[in-house]
Amino acid sequence: MILGLRVAVATALAMPIAVTAQPERVADTGAVEAVLSQYKAAIKKLDAKGTEDLFAVDSQIFETGGYEGTYTTYLAHHLAPELAAFKSFTFSDYKVSVRFEGPVALATETYRYRIEPKNGAVAERIGVATSVLTRVGNSWKIVSMHNSGRKPKGS
Repeated sequence: MILGLRVAVATALAMPIAVTAQPERVADTGAVEAVLSQYKAAIKKLDAKGTEDLFAVDSQIFETGGYEGTYTTYLAHHLAPELAAFKSFTFSDYKVSVRFEGPVALATETYRYRIEPKNGAVAERIGVATSVLTRVGNSWKIVSMHNSGRKPKGS
């Protein structure tokens, strides 16, 4: 009986702590999702201007089995030239999951995408991205991003 009472008291005392921490993580989750959404919106617009602000200065970008360097390097040598060659880039079936490990946010995104180049064949792919974000001041920044895509089955 005493053990049961101790468990009940301990549980009751722990509850306000969990409830207090939850709104902060809800806000953090929304902020992390907003960073990822801003990045995705820039890709859809084929204009990555300002996306540097979404990434940490020392970020690391990995794409389809390759290391691309920092986001600044990736943007200058890979992403911007690619976007300039596209007529359109669209996403569908987008889902995001965010979890926290201490001060770090881990995000997983799944989606389908369709790239229509100015010249050449349309590419339709299934994509996945994992990102590690950390708080810098009042905002969340992407420290590491890894994305890859593959052809849907039957394509």
